[in-house]
Amino acid sequence: MTLVSGKIVCITGTSRGIGRACALEFAKYGASSLILHYFGDQVTEGEIQSLRLELENSKIKVIVVPGDIGDPTTSTNIVEKGVAAFGRIDVLVSNAGICPFAEFLTMPHATWERTRQVNLDGSFYIVQAVANQMKNQVPQGGSIIGISSISALVGGELQCHYTPTKAGILSLMQSCAIALGKHNIRANAILPGTIETDINRDDLSDNTKREYMIKRTALKRLGAPDDIAGPVVFLASELAKYVTGSALLVDGGLFVNLQ
Repeated sequence: MTLVSGKIVCITGTSRGIGRACALEFAKYGASSLILHYFGDQVTEGEIQSLRLELENSKIKVIVVPGDIGDPTTSTNIVEKGVAAFGRIDVLVSNAGICPFAEFLTMPHATWERTRQVNLDGSFYIVQAVANQMKNQVPQGGSIIGISSISALVGGELQCHYTPTKAGILSLMQSCAIALGKHNIRANAILPGTIETDINRDDLSDNTKREYMIKRTALKRLGAPDDIAGPVVFLASELAKYVTGSALLVDGGLFVNLQ
């Protein structure tokens, strides 16, 4: 399938979860090359190499770039290595994020600081770095997708550090749509609902909590990473060529279900 045929795609946080699913979905729909960022510790090293092998077996060109996304030099390195390998970047999926659930009143300031560094600062750094590449390449332009969250719209008792960062990503995409439109760069946000990934494994291990979240959705199931990957590919494709500054809620009907 050729929905994103020939496109060169950069994705942050690809070792597992939504980022990994996005990499596989872009390969499925015709992307030619993938620039895959991952954290770079022993665990993510093994995960990213298995993903790389799976993609290369599908004849997709892949480079992997490790680094702490909260460090601005990581974003510079991602772009430099991606462009050196493939010449340009057509799509960015800013996905890397963490959510260490914590009580607000006793939360160490270091937890707030680290969550903000990874989720919001990291998004800013990679979006700015890739946008400058998209502005300068010929032909100019591209598509930027920020992975925000339903938490940008609603609160969570153990997420007082997390929800502001996801609201910030939504706001970043809205402002970038305005700032970058003149360069033919589109910027949109995806707002996932409750998606089963490592980020919420412990939280959803409580069966009462899990069943409550399932019942809250209109579709009566939790989301899977590939439920997010499809909408991401759509926003990257020419089907969405007049879509910018949008916020696409992908939550199985969780937000609209008052009861």
